[in-house]
Amino acid sequence: MPAVVTALPRAEWEPLARAHAGRADALTAAHLDRRSRGERHAIEDFLFEYYSTKPGRLRRWHPGVGVALADAPEHQQWRWYRTDAEVTTVDVGAFHADRGDAVAHIRRLLAATAGRAPLLGCFGMHEWAMVYRASDQGRRHGLPLRLGPGGTDAVVEAHPLQCTHFDAFRFFTDDATPRNAHALTRLSQPEMEQPGCLHATMDLYKWCLKLEPAVPGDLMLDCFELARDVRRVDMQASPYDVSSYGLAAIPVETPEGKSEYASRQREFAERAAPLRSRLIEVCDATLSPTRL
Repeated sequence: MPAVVTALPRAEWEPLARAHAGRADALTAAHLDRRSRGERHAIEDFLFEYYSTKPGRLRRWHPGVGVALADAPEHQQWRWYRTDAEVTTVDVGAFHADRGDAVAHIRRLLAATAGRAPLLGCFGMHEWAMVYRASDQGRRHGLPLRLGPGGTDAVVEAHPLQCTHFDAFRFFTDDATPRNAHALTRLSQPEMEQPGCLHATMDLYKWCLKLEPAVPGDLMLDCFELARDVRRVDMQASPYDVSSYGLAAIPVETPEGKSEYASRQREFAERAAPLRSRLIEVCDATLSPTRL
């Protein structure tokens, strides 16, 4: 178990927890308002449904590994915490015992991704491949296709599919799957994941959720905010008409759209790099050297 390097009295950590909750509330207010009215949002609901979490979980503040909290009865009740000598910390030993194999896998995947240069030639065709030659019932979002079914199919047929992300590839239609340059599998994910992929960047939020409570609260919300921004661009570049949400299309079927999409990929990869590095550090703090 790593030595605790910081011990915070309640007068210091409680304001941090309140500020974290306030930031989480601001980030999720629109979602909660829509949910109270039974209103769907094809873009942003993804952040809670695909990643299987709720706003209340995001507002729960964790100090992260190596930080001790004095007078923290709230944290004492949460899983993977322990209290010794009146201070409460993440119980690294218990977390490792329960989640060590998963953490080792996450660490390998994050490190492999971080070690590659971004690939910027896919142009967001994964969402197009998910509706290629599909019926209306086969669409994953309740939005019209910007170019119609025939126009959408024509775009897929005019562009080589270069998807490297298995969790996008597995939603390709049967007709689209053999058109991809790579036959992706779950086992090949560490060999294929790369930092230019929008979904690999969004998944930093998923890894935060799986590493909770070892992840500090600020890192969790930074990854959530990045995932939200990426998701919007992901759908702007998709075949769906997102104008009802006040968003302009990124027409990746055109040279201008391709250039814009690649620029956004590069920007997101730069934002993601330090967050990915911090997540690797979290993994290292919860793993013994023999498991890396």
